[in-house]
Amino acid sequence: MSDTTTAPPRRTQAERTATTRARLLDAAIDVLVDLGYARASTQEIARRAGVSRGAQLHHFPTREALVVAAVEHLVERRLAEFLTVDREAAGLELLLDAFSGPLFHAALELWVAARTDPSLHAAVLPLERKVTEALELGGREIYGDRMSPAAFELSIELARGMAVSAILRTPREEKDMRARLLPVWEKAVTEA
Repeated sequence: MSDTTTAPPRRTQAERTATTRARLLDAAIDVLVDLGYARASTQEIARRAGVSRGAQLHHFPTREALVVAAVEHLVERRLAEFLTVDREAAGLELLLDAFSGPLFHAALELWVAARTDPSLHAAVLPLERKVTEALELGGREIYGDRMSPAAFELSIELARGMAVSAILRTPREEKDMRARLLPVWEKAVTEA
């Protein structure tokens, strides 16, 4: 009786490269969220990704390059999710949700560290410009004429500030705060 099973086809170099990069980027986000930027070593990221230090250095020669690429990778995923919502039903809760979870916490780690680290600051600036442009584009697509560009920009800034404050609130306090402030905010930015 012959064996009719065949071995799976070998992955191409491009597929192996993409897999390694994705594992490194995901591990970098996990490390940023779990340990913070100050303790986010490339050794720990490589360990969590299950790749050698040499492989990590091949793809990302510096820690700054790795963590910035990781946040950019996550931003692109979150923006794609953001743009798939029901545009008619989208409210400011959607914007608040965009500034929560691992992406926001990883980005916050980079912002704080970039304040005093000139090389990280230089690396984060283009990413922040890209994020701002993507949010503005997404906002125009989702909110359309319901919100002026200035009102949407103000909403982004409010959402960021509320996300920072949420770090120090309990889930119940966060829910209560949203219930109190969202109607006021919604009225202010849609009547502008």
